[in-house]
Amino acid sequence: MATIKDRTVFVCSECGFDAPKWSGKCPSCGRWNTMKEMTVKAPTSQMESVSARKSASGKTDDSRAHVLSEINSQEEPRIDMLDDELNRVLGGGLVPGSIVLLGGEPGIGKSTLILQTVMQIEGQKVLYVSGEESARQIKMRADRLSQNAQSKNNDLLVLCETSLEKIYTQIKEVQPTIVVIDSIQTISSEYVDSSAGSLTQVRECAASLLKFAKESGTPVLLIGHITKDGTIAGPKILEHIVDAVLQFEGDQHYLYRILRPIKNRFGSTSELGIYEMRENGLRQVSNPSELLLTDSHQGMSGVSIACTIEGVRPFLIEVQALASTAVYGTPQRSAIGFDVRRMNMLLAVLEKRAGFKLGQKDVFLNIAGGLKVSDPANDLAVISAILSSSLDIAIDRTVCMTGEIGLSGEIRPVSRIEQRIAEAGKLGFERIIIPSSNMHGLKTGKPGIGIFPVNKVEEAFRQLFG
Repeated sequence: MATIKDRTVFVCSECGFDAPKWSGKCPSCGRWNTMKEMTVKAPTSQMESVSARKSASGKTDDSRAHVLSEINSQEEPRIDMLDDELNRVLGGGLVPGSIVLLGGEPGIGKSTLILQTVMQIEGQKVLYVSGEESARQIKMRADRLSQNAQSKNNDLLVLCETSLEKIYTQIKEVQPTIVVIDSIQTISSEYVDSSAGSLTQVRECAASLLKFAKESGTPVLLIGHITKDGTIAGPKILEHIVDAVLQFEGDQHYLYRILRPIKNRFGSTSELGIYEMRENGLRQVSNPSELLLTDSHQGMSGVSIACTIEGVRPFLIEVQALASTAVYGTPQRSAIGFDVRRMNMLLAVLEKRAGFKLGQKDVFLNIAGGLKVSDPANDLAVISAILSSSLDIAIDRTVCMTGEIGLSGEIRPVSRIEQRIAEAGKLGFERIIIPSSNMHGLKTGKPGIGIFPVNKVEEAFRQLFG
């Protein structure tokens, strides 16, 4: 029998493509200088690496072909995570046999979110594998989280281990129904001759865990680090092989965190989960509009209310603007939570189409609460706040608005207008300014709120400033 030797491969850090020889340009994704040299250690026997991956499940592959019409297409059973925000993002709960990757910046609350969630699940044996913290540190965090809600899971097991083979041994022994890996970059296999966190280790360990999840039907939650560019560390193939990729976003200086699905094979990627960070853990925010709106700016200029949608979820945000005379000659343009290039475009529309001279003024824009919004329907609120600050005229706090601005000064229609109107009416707003094009097919007679359609930015300004 031929002896299997160690082999050297070159792996692309962007797409995970491997080749036996180095090249300056990746043949798969076309990126330059991304091929990194890796050494794959040969197993001591031909069946050793295979048995290591199957030791937890003990099942064999089912490689038979099935007729498409005979495949059962019923809805997958789901595990209730007892977290409405997380269930919504996952598409209704955690699917057995799925593998979910949660990424986010250091200190954003990834481990806190997963730990406080599995502590609340009843009737599920959870194995929490930590490669970064000791059991004592996890216990201290659990005690802090228990101040918010008493732990209900008496079958939560903690394992501090970084060896993939030892993790499989423990899985085979305790037979958990959910496995949590914190984090995938700290796990290593003895069959890969490279350090933990390398491209080869992350790829091989994730592929092995995927095989275990599919064969045993046990869902696996992976926590992943991100790079300075905001992408999940490791090869891009890591995001391809998992069933769902969730991004935990937010600013450490603000209270709010956003859980956003980037990929989901069992649900929509248009959903959104919002949390509030507290001393005793993360609190679900079921109605973010009430927290993002304040009454402290009553009677002050430069503040407008926009009805936006993130994913399929409508809520109202506060847009703040400050326009003042440029002191240093060259006007400054700055935006927090909003695309500064789009703001510059809107300023050009204000000057060219509406006749307001802002070329010699500094303009600063801020989305209150630390949120980052990309909905083009916020354009109307942005230019209204800028003009309100420039004219020093306050906008009525009972008015909200939504609408996309075109380069000719027209107000273009927006999506899900009925949901936006219903959200504004639920929060007690008396008027909402919407594009005239959205009036076609709109159900009239919305209780408690007046609808004012406009075609041009001039019409919107007349509604706001008279």
